[in-house]
Amino acid sequence: MLITPDVEKPVTPAPPHPRRRRRLGGGETVTGWTLVSPAVILIGIFGLLPVLMSLQLSFQHSDLLTPETPWVGFDNYRKMADDPVFLEAIKHTIVYTALFVPGTMLVGLLVAAALNRSVRFISLYRTAAYITMAVSTISQGIIFLWLTDRDYGLVNAALNAIGAPSQPFLASPSQAMYVIVAMTIWGWTGFSVIVYLAALQGVPAELHEAAAIDGAQPFTRFRTITVPLLGPANLFLLVWLTINALQLFDEVYATTRGGPLRATTVIVYYLWDQAFVHFDAGYAAAMAYALFVVILVITGVQFRLTRRFGGTS
Repeated sequence: MLITPDVEKPVTPAPPHPRRRRRLGGGETVTGWTLVSPAVILIGIFGLLPVLMSLQLSFQHSDLLTPETPWVGFDNYRKMADDPVFLEAIKHTIVYTALFVPGTMLVGLLVAAALNRSVRFISLYRTAAYITMAVSTISQGIIFLWLTDRDYGLVNAALNAIGAPSQPFLASPSQAMYVIVAMTIWGWTGFSVIVYLAALQGVPAELHEAAAIDGAQPFTRFRTITVPLLGPANLFLLVWLTINALQLFDEVYATTRGGPLRATTVIVYYLWDQAFVHFDAGYAAAMAYALFVVILVITGVQFRLTRRFGGTS
């Protein structure tokens, strides 16, 4: 008769009691909220509260000077439809956005593709491409004011050197908006380069190697392999740059102040002008909330179209 030795079975610890588990989870929750509560309180006071106060202000008439703020209902919102300057500002904002967003994405992609290689001093070149983001928007405005000056600017000096006449640029109603577009593309190229460079470095090298073995040329590989894999980066830049384009203000304030002849008056600049020059704060608040709704709608449409036609999962 074969006798097998007794084998001790491993003892499985009993699961914690449900009440104890809830008690531990509740303690962690309380600790977490205790740690983040100072930041939440500050955001609520200086972020959320002004937003709600401005929403109330959009239904009132206020000149920011007198304490009386009579309730006017939707009059401030109705006023926008009959304001020719506001409608003109909408047109200028749309033109600027339509030029700035694709221009910045295209230039950023081309520069990032050129920097996505292993050559000597590549870190220096990448730093030089990104350094435009370190320049403040006011400084960009001052730089372009000097560059495009009709009498002393380097751009007109270069035009004169090849026999072309000097151009007014920012002083011309027909040229000022295009100069601002070029200025902001220059300023935002560094940001788009960093985003695209990170996306390009995530493209598997094996795909390019296999296509090269099959005889695909570099441009064909870039068009058929790289570009389709840039969907998430394209979506991020499309949404982010559109939001910033619709909120254009600093560059206009630093260069043209909405001129000449209101040729560069965009929505946010006109909003600021109504609030702090003409002291019609209620109307300015209404414009701000109208812009907020437009940004929400455009962002939602961009997400849906990008995911449907080119998209991201």
